[in-house]
Amino acid sequence: MSKQFWLVKSEPEAYSWDNLVKDGSTAWTGVRNFQARNNLRAMKKGDGVFFYHSVEGKQAVGIAKVSKEAYPDKTAEEGEWSAVDIEPWKALRRPVTLEQMKGDRILKEMKLVRQSRLSVTPVTEKEAQRLLELAETKL
Repeated sequence: MSKQFWLVKSEPEAYSWDNLVKDGSTAWTGVRNFQARNNLRAMKKGDGVFFYHSVEGKQAVGIAKVSKEAYPDKTAEEGEWSAVDIEPWKALRRPVTLEQMKGDRILKEMKLVRQSRLSVTPVTEKEAQRLLELAETKL
């Protein structure tokens, strides 16, 4: 694995992995945190994106790919906010729960665990490999 990985969070009632699979692609809009926005701006086409269900489920359930790099978020009424487009890549064979991440020696250091309010975070190559191991998923 040599590409960059990220993690995005969404409440499944608002927009779930199944919605993304059904839609085939979506604009990742509505991010209103400067650090998360900067992470969106750092994403490159082809980067992997772990899709995490927040609030209900609290687990990584799939991997998407960045299909369009950062552009102005059309949902923003003021300020300079960004969006990217993502498309589904692969469902995880086994979802990886937040509890598993917190208990794992590698994953407990993830930004998701340490900065839980952030909706878009980078994932290191080591973390991505460990998530895939726990998910019993090969890319």
